[in-house]
Amino acid sequence: MTGLWLFLFFLLGAAVGSFLNVVADRLPLGKSIISPPSHCFACRRQLSIKDLVPIFSYLWLKGRCRYCGVSISKRLFWVELGTGILAAFLYWHYGLGWELAMVAFYCCLFLVLLVIDLEHGILPNRIVYPGMVIALIMAVVAEPGIKNAAIGGGIGLGLLLIPALVYRGGMGWGDVKLAGLVGLVTGFPLVFVAIFLAIISGGLIAGILLLLKLKRRKEAIAFGPFLSLAAMATLFWGNSLLGWYLGFLNFN
Repeated sequence: MTGLWLFLFFLLGAAVGSFLNVVADRLPLGKSIISPPSHCFACRRQLSIKDLVPIFSYLWLKGRCRYCGVSISKRLFWVELGTGILAAFLYWHYGLGWELAMVAFYCCLFLVLLVIDLEHGILPNRIVYPGMVIALIMAVVAEPGIKNAAIGGGIGLGLLLIPALVYRGGMGWGDVKLAGLVGLVTGFPLVFVAIFLAIISGGLIAGILLLLKLKRRKEAIAFGPFLSLAAMATLFWGNSLLGWYLGFLNFN
């Protein structure tokens, strides 16, 4: 029975991933996410239901539009597949309940921001600000609690505000606001875990890109994706990571 539920959540997650792709495609361009219906960006032909089956349509059409043959972005496939796997993992990790719904919502929020920042280099206020409001509302009735959420949001905002002010251009204001959102979602003291993971992973990837000469030293590297991934990892394993770290300090 567990296997069936995992499969159903995978399908549900893939469907949600299809919607997240629409948001990531249209919102940065100021377009409605509701209308017009899904269509090919090249020939403008409206897509039928058989063109919109998450994951399977992409594979069946071999990554091309049925009508004009233009290549479809691989990102559509990977977001649908990744969101499907993520949904199955969330069910396995949390089981059915309020916590599953809450974490799933936050993951969708961070996934959209991750994709948009990677492709457009922006973190839209139209997502971040409503996310902050919803995080505060959720904190009233669930973890981390309104007090810890508010403290976490302030710490997240402050930790990235300082380098943004000191090193002009070194940290974008979108990253500062996203760090505030991450702090609201993870709360105090887990905000420190999230920011630490983002900095470590961002620095590691930046070093690899520079070493392989895929990026130049003065080229900007989007930090939003690292913040988003770190926030999700903290939601899943933050307490365990913090407990391990505190235990390590006490041992030494």
